[in-house]
Amino acid sequence: MGFPVSNGEQPLNFLIYGRTGWIGGLIGKLCQAQGIEFVYGSGRLENRASLEADIAEIKPSHVFNAAGVTGRPNVDWCESHKVETIRTNVVGTLTLADVCRDKGLVLINYATGCIFEFDEKHPLGSGIGFKEEDTPNFIGSFYSKTKAMVEDLLRNYENVCTLRVRMPISSDLSNPRNFITKITRYDKVVDIPNSMTILDELLPISIEMAKRNLTGIYNFTNPGVVSHNEILEMYREYIDPNFTWKNFTLEEQAKVIVAPRSNNELDATKLKNEFPELLSIKESLIKYVFEPNKKSGGA
Repeated sequence: MGFPVSNGEQPLNFLIYGRTGWIGGLIGKLCQAQGIEFVYGSGRLENRASLEADIAEIKPSHVFNAAGVTGRPNVDWCESHKVETIRTNVVGTLTLADVCRDKGLVLINYATGCIFEFDEKHPLGSGIGFKEEDTPNFIGSFYSKTKAMVEDLLRNYENVCTLRVRMPISSDLSNPRNFITKITRYDKVVDIPNSMTILDELLPISIEMAKRNLTGIYNFTNPGVVSHNEILEMYREYIDPNFTWKNFTLEEQAKVIVAPRSNNELDATKLKNEFPELLSIKESLIKYVFEPNKKSGGA
């Protein structure tokens, strides 16, 4: 059921926030490829007047929010920059949602699924994933804490489609934000099955969700889980037959990071029901990431 939008039969014209971000940049490229009109917003999310000016000038059919603070080089940054994190992730996101609601616009909001961790009801390896209506149980990092807060508040905005992205992966293995690229460069990695998001498959789906005016929360991950070692084994098979890596435990990892990290499985049934063609995480990894990057020396 979609939000009763004010754009009627208006041609697609997307207003996108997050031009300099990874997902924001990819959404623009997808719009170009599909012939969809789009403009990157110049307003600051926390500045309501600037957002209203963007909407008045651009007259969008839909708004996409791919802006936000994740921290550089990682979420540990947010632990020492709490006000900056709140300003964008909470105040900014809520302001944009509120302005869009006033204007009768659907907001596609790229959020995070790193607000859960395996627990007694959702044990590691059980195949029981967290659902969209479940209450976040992971606030180990300040980043996740702000994301859980804003998701809870956004539930009250019937014009918002919240997409819980996790450990995003793309076919661009040179991108330092790519989860695969990250773990191939680490000295040591943990080995825990997790839900993940293959952007090459899922970002086009998010554009289709806008076209359908879908709202509410969606676990925006491929069905199933994959572990660090399983990904690195695929990397060795398809990309670099000489690749090696070392594992360490969560306890050992805790000594070299400031904030704990989320590990979980999200239940992607709701998204799969809307998009039955959605591939499982391991199928999607092979089709969208490893096959296109396959080296002649590999499998």
